[in-house]
Order: sequence, then C-alpha cells, then structure tokens
Amino acid sequence: MKSLFIVAGEISGDSHAAALIEALPSSLEWKIDGLGGPRMVERAPAVEDWLADAAVLGLWEVLRHYSYFAEKMRTTVAAILEGNPDAVVLVDYPGFNLRLAKRLRAGGYGGKLIYYISPQVWAWKRGRIRTMARLLDRMICIFPFEKELYESSGLPTDFAGHPLVDSPEMAPARWEDREADLVALLPGSRSREIEALFPPMLEAARILRANRPQVRFATSGATPTLTERLGMLVAEAGMEDCIDVLPESSREVMRRAAAGVVASGTATLEAACLGMPYCLVYRVAWLTAFAARRVMKVRFLGIVNVIAGREVVRELLQERATGPEIASELERLLDDETGRETLRRDLREVVELLGGGGAHRNAARAVVTAIEGDS
Repeated sequence: MKSLFIVAGEISGDSHAAALIEALPSSLEWKIDGLGGPRMVERAPAVEDWLADAAVLGLWEVLRHYSYFAEKMRTTVAAILEGNPDAVVLVDYPGFNLRLAKRLRAGGYGGKLIYYISPQVWAWKRGRIRTMARLLDRMICIFPFEKELYESSGLPTDFAGHPLVDSPEMAPARWEDREADLVALLPGSRSREIEALFPPMLEAARILRANRPQVRFATSGATPTLTERLGMLVAEAGMEDCIDVLPESSREVMRRAAAGVVASGTATLEAACLGMPYCLVYRVAWLTAFAARRVMKVRFLGIVNVIAGREVVRELLQERATGPEIASELERLLDDETGRETLRRDLREVVELLGGGGAHRNAARAVVTAIEGDS
C-alpha cells in the first residue's frame, strides 16, 4: 500500500488535489490523508476539510488567524511525522506549504516532498527557488517555462500541463457563434477587485455606448454575493438597459462575447482557452504597485504574456486602467478585424504550449515515479 498526505488550502487547490487523487493508478492501493476541502473529502474521507479557515486572504486576515495557523502547523507536522507517509504532496498555497516543507525536513521526515502547482515565485521571489530545491524531492508544474527554472536549480521537475486544457468547458467557441456586439466586463473574483476595476469598466461601457448605440455588455460575479454587488453598481450607474448581470459563470460570458476586458488572474487564461479577444486590466493601491514594480522579476503581469514572452494581450495597469483607455482598446478589438484575428491566433498558440491534455493524470504519474525513486 502507498500512502500520501496531501495539503491544499484554497478552492482551486482542493479541485486540483481531488482530480490528482482520482487519477492515481488503481493498480496500486492507496491510503490518503491530508488537509483540503469537500472535493478531496469525497475521494478520500480521511482528509480534513479545513477550507473555511484556510482560505483567508491578505496580511491582516492571516495575522488575525495566526494562532489558528500556528496550531494547525504543529498538529500537521506531528501527524505526518507519526504517520510517515510515502510522500507529502503540497498543492499550491505557498504561505503554509513552504513552511510545512521546512518544518518536516527539520523534523526528520524521510519520505518524498512533492509540490504540485508551483507558487509563482518566478514572478516575485526567485531566490525561493533555491530554497525549494533544497527542501523538495520533486516539482510538478503547470506552465512550460517553469520546468527549466526549477531544473536549473537542481530540482527534478515535471511539466504536467495545465488542467484547464482538459476541461470540456474550455473548448474554444467558434467565431460565428459569438454575438458581434456583445462585450464582456469581467472585473475579477474578489470584492476588492470589483470595487477598483468595475467603475472604470462602466465608464468605458458608457463611452462605447455613446459611439455605437448597438453595443451591449455582460458581466458575472464569481459568487452570488459578488454578482449582486455588480448589479448594484450597474444600477447606480443607470446602465441596466445595456449591461446584463448574469447568474451564469464568466466562462459562458466569454464564450458568447466578441471582445472583453478581464482582470488579471486565472480568468485571463480562461479567456485565451475560449478564444475571446480581450485586454487585461489591474489596479492596486499606489504603494502596493510601487513595491510590486521593485520586486517583479517578469516583464508582464498577464500569464498569457509571460508564457509568450511578449505582449500578446494589451495590459492596462494602474494609471492606464481608465475608462477612456479601456474603451479605446475595446473599440480596436471590435473594429480592427486583422488585429483581432492576429490576437486570436496568438492566443491559440499560447494555449497549445499548455500541454496536450491529461494534466492530472501526468501529475499522478509523476507522484508515483517520485515515490518509487525513479527520477
């Protein structure tokens, strides 16, 4: 019997870890413990669902929960050292998982430490790569450029491919099935992002509407609460007649729209997979932006541009994330057929770099390889 302890601390990590568990070869018998969420528990009942407490955001929230995380770290380390599983699989969630890896090594854990879905240390803290190489036995990454980064530090690394490629919902929509005058306004999956980014999107919509009365807009929130907030902002702007606030997922909006504006994050990669031409926006407090610009190790914020190594998608950041700038770029995407087709082709090429499918199956195979010592 092979034993694993898997740690995920966010909704996305729970989803990826659950898919990894499902992809483990049935030819082997598995004992699986860990920390995660409801999807992991469905597949491995011994896993503890801690998602409600683990998925906190921001420095202040983490500090407020410091005693909880300190105790959870202590009990998790103790459980792993006592159970001595063949491998510990750490799924993203670097704030907790990298500290856990360090504690386990210090405590004498002799099994394999495997990281699945690399934290984006290549963007902010590349010095951590050397630390991870000392702590970990294997990295399983989902972006192609990450493999070389980790292997150059001596860490055996597998490129599993990106899980989005495997989702049937991510099949690109045909251009002829799109609504020619529909524009997607997607300000992100967090309340702070909506408050910062949706007002300039509304301003852009007003400008576009004045120039082309036939244009319509659609938006959708990541949760019912966020969708309700979007509806309130649309109503306050007096734009209910031209902006639909939809209960369906943002993916459905991307599938139908001829163009869109998308907040930096996973949604930008979803838009690329679905083939929707878009521009990227983001805005944070000026002090945060100042600090970020000093520590960023990549030229671009958008992952599509990072993968391509050039600005495939126009990035409107900070002082450029304004209504007029967004409106200008959306107008270009709607009117410039050649530019739009070039962007769609470039997006397809980026998506092709994400792997040929079977990401979780590839990751499961890498876990087995690490356990069996064939690196």
